Amino acid sequence: MNQYFQLMERDGDAYLRIIPSLDGGEALGIKEVLAYLSDTGYQSYDLKELGDAVAQNAEEVQVFVGKWSGFHEQEKMKLTVSGDFMLVYARLYPPSDKGQLMDAAEIRRDLTSAGIQVGIQEEAIAKFIRNREYCKDLLFAKGIPPIQGKDAKISYLFNVNPNLKPKHNEDGTVNYHELNTINHVEKGQCLAKLEKEVEGKSGRNVYDEEIQARPVKTKNFSFSHNIKVSEDGTELYSQVTGHVSLVKGKVFVASVFEVPADVDTSTGNIDYSGNVLVKGNVKSGFRVIAKGDIIVEGVVEGADLKAGGQIIVKRGIHGMNKGRLEAGSNVIIKFIESATVISNGYIETESVLHSTVFAGTELKVGGKKGFINGGAVRAGNVISALNIGSEMGTGTKVEVGMDLETRERYYELQKQLADIKKEVDTIRITLKNHMEKAMKKGTTPQSNQQIQMMAKTLKERQHSMTARQEEYQKLHESLLLSNTARIKVHGTIYAGVWVGVAEVGINLKNKYSHSQLFKEKGEIVVRPL
Repeated sequence: MNQYFQLMERDGDAYLRIIPSLDGGEALGIKEVLAYLSDTGYQSYDLKELGDAVAQNAEEVQVFVGKWSGFHEQEKMKLTVSGDFMLVYARLYPPSDKGQLMDAAEIRRDLTSAGIQVGIQEEAIAKFIRNREYCKDLLFAKGIPPIQGKDAKISYLFNVNPNLKPKHNEDGTVNYHELNTINHVEKGQCLAKLEKEVEGKSGRNVYDEEIQARPVKTKNFSFSHNIKVSEDGTELYSQVTGHVSLVKGKVFVASVFEVPADVDTSTGNIDYSGNVLVKGNVKSGFRVIAKGDIIVEGVVEGADLKAGGQIIVKRGIHGMNKGRLEAGSNVIIKFIESATVISNGYIETESVLHSTVFAGTELKVGGKKGFINGGAVRAGNVISALNIGSEMGTGTKVEVGMDLETRERYYELQKQLADIKKEVDTIRITLKNHMEKAMKKGTTPQSNQQIQMMAKTLKERQHSMTARQEEYQKLHESLLLSNTARIKVHGTIYAGVWVGVAEVGINLKNKYSHSQLFKEKGEIVVRPL
């Protein structure tokens, strides 16, 4: 039992009887006592005496609070509604020693007068009537929460990890015979399964207003030719033996388009919806475009290769300052010379010479040579090489981490979210105040309209905040990568190399060996590996 109080009359004076808590019940707060006395019109008390009597909570005490008004206070009930309008708590105060008790019908009537229409807890009210507990929050009404549905889900039965690394030989070079980055598929093989969405069910708050369940996300298979879907639409099967890949949420299966020799005047340019295998070289001036992967057994010259998936060039690219590789996934290549290579995933090679290279995640320059010399290279997270630059001071630029434009967008979103949160908090407080005012004075059509308008505005601002939070989270993940961005040098990085980490850049004045370079306290530092 909580500590509570009761107004009583004695010889024409009013006293407040303060009853201590029992069995671990909660103690009173003096503000609650003062609010009750203010409501009942008794102000002639000694504040210190009253405060001490409440604080001691050890034995029953009676404190003088003024001349008796002649009015016997009835049992009182104060209601509090949660911010989401789903819970109504009642806090009851006893009648004065000759006042009247409320019955269950009166409690229900007061709830209804306050606009509470849904979820009145009859058992809780009956329990109070049987065993009256005062100065305690009692749950007298509870809204019907919505039943949330289930989003659709697609499970792919092949590897969709775009960062799967190739196998390596003992000397660190790539084993092109067992790359382990291509998904082989047999005719009739199941590729993916769909669990369809399950719709939710709306709920009602205590004011009998509808609370809609969260909209469920629907999903459908997106796939190209050579694939069939089961009759119930929940499974995908390959119709051919070939390669399977997932590109931007779309499943591709293709028997490989094989070029038995070189891509040159005998074949012309190649544009294929699946995977392309070139047994020879790709000659200068020609173009190979594939929605899947491109594998070149020989050398790429000053040619243009563009793949929705990976690009693998087993003998490298002599770009002649016009060769270009662009992959939606990773690039695995023997060497890169005088070319532009762009990958949304990682790039692995044995050397980079006078080239422009961009890797979405990691650039690894390993194997026997492992050098970067000349040109500009960039990676989202890590650049790892044996040597960078040269004694001759060849202009070389290496950079890792989030670029300045993306970083500015990140901080802009951060500020917008803070402003919207402040606005949402203000609306919540105002809404709560209006609700409490409506509880005390009763609801009117005008007050109900104000509450509904504020609730609608709150929902809109929360939706706006959710949309920004999704973009912010993606950039935050990129920033976390940026904060751990490293340039790792297992041999030597030479003086004259320009090094950038996120928005900070320097020209090295000295050479360093077996070192890593990263940003610390706003500056680029060099530390041993």
